[in-house]
Amino acid sequence: MPEFDYDLFVVGGGSGGVRAARVAAGHGASVALAEEYRVGGTCVIRGCVPKKLLVTGAAFAEDLRDARRFGWCVPDCSFDWPMLRDEVQAEVTRLEDLYRDTLARNGVRAFHQRAQLTGPHEVELADGSRHTARTILIATGARPEMPVFPGADLGVSSNEVFHFAQLPRRVVIAGGGYIANEFAGIFNRFGAAVTMILRGGEILRGYDADVRARLLEISERKGIAFRFHTAFERIEQRADKTLIVHTDKGDPIHADAVLFAIGRRPNSAGLGLEALGVEIGRTGAIAVDEDHRTRVPSIFAVGDVTDRKQLTPVAIREGHAFADTQFGGRPTRVDYGCVPSAVFSHPPIAAVGLTEAEARERHGIVKVLTADFRPMKNALAQRDERALYKLVVSGVTDEILGLHMIGPDAPEILQAAAVAVKAKLTKAQFDATVALHPTMAEELVLMR
Repeated sequence: MPEFDYDLFVVGGGSGGVRAARVAAGHGASVALAEEYRVGGTCVIRGCVPKKLLVTGAAFAEDLRDARRFGWCVPDCSFDWPMLRDEVQAEVTRLEDLYRDTLARNGVRAFHQRAQLTGPHEVELADGSRHTARTILIATGARPEMPVFPGADLGVSSNEVFHFAQLPRRVVIAGGGYIANEFAGIFNRFGAAVTMILRGGEILRGYDADVRARLLEISERKGIAFRFHTAFERIEQRADKTLIVHTDKGDPIHADAVLFAIGRRPNSAGLGLEALGVEIGRTGAIAVDEDHRTRVPSIFAVGDVTDRKQLTPVAIREGHAFADTQFGGRPTRVDYGCVPSAVFSHPPIAAVGLTEAEARERHGIVKVLTADFRPMKNALAQRDERALYKLVVSGVTDEILGLHMIGPDAPEILQAAAVAVKAKLTKAQFDATVALHPTMAEELVLMR
């Protein structure tokens, strides 16, 4: 009889957990995975994928108006929220089925129920059954953080937004991070009146200051209202189910929906980890070393449940590296330097490397070059919305330290440019590259 039921037991069926399970099984390990909700995790089920589909759907609002300037006879169009909502959920279900098929095709046994650890090598499922494994991987992700004040339960998180029965006409959004700004752009283009409430004085903390300022300027011009340095006091519900939001500054705000996008908290509670000696940080993040191992030698963790970067591609890299290291005989560690990121706001933002402030602090002498222009489509559509590209360059080595963009298709353009920044190419090498004209991307090699 084998010493353990499985070589690997994965708790959590998100992007990182599924990748780890699949790759470990491909290396010949016997693998089981437990997921209490839906396979695919936040990204596929209630995050990146459905949100990007809403972003795409909302973009047609302006595209249809712009088309008239390009000669198209576009009639006045109406928008059917239930249709888009249901189409998005159908796509989510299709992708979930693909994730389930991936596990099955690779021989991973999937348990669709909650799991908790009852020992360093043992997992107990909700049905009371217990399973042992030589190695256990925690990949339970994170969840939206919700505030506590009178009436806060009348608001929703980003989890529930995708299931609204009707499109709200007035939306209050709490927070200034990427989720808040993305949904502000979505609802604004759907025609809702959007008010953002922020405790602090800036949006998108951590992104380059000039890019943040440009998004704020464009968002305000589009009609999104901002209340900075403002706190919620209470939310009241009227007889007609509409809401009244009271804050410590300004008049009450009438709304049909309140969305809290104030951060995400790792899903580490209730797993039995602390009783086993696994270190849990103040925010709930599981502490791991460079090989994703916790203080307990047989227990590992990857993805948003740890104290690393909360990004789906990072979780996937971590899951793959873990499996290669532990089961493939190929020791691999994830490089967290120079990770690109995007905000699918309106217009979108993309960035890689150091901001100007970070570069000046770390390198002292830096050069900053910018391209501030109106994209060709916006010019013909008579839309006064300007893109901004920014290169941060070492004043000593000429290396590109950071690249920051806001404008149409910025994330698509940056993915390729991020390779150059990751490879530590110089501004001279950018200059030596012939521009591809006419494109927005050509600005990257024309800045002088």
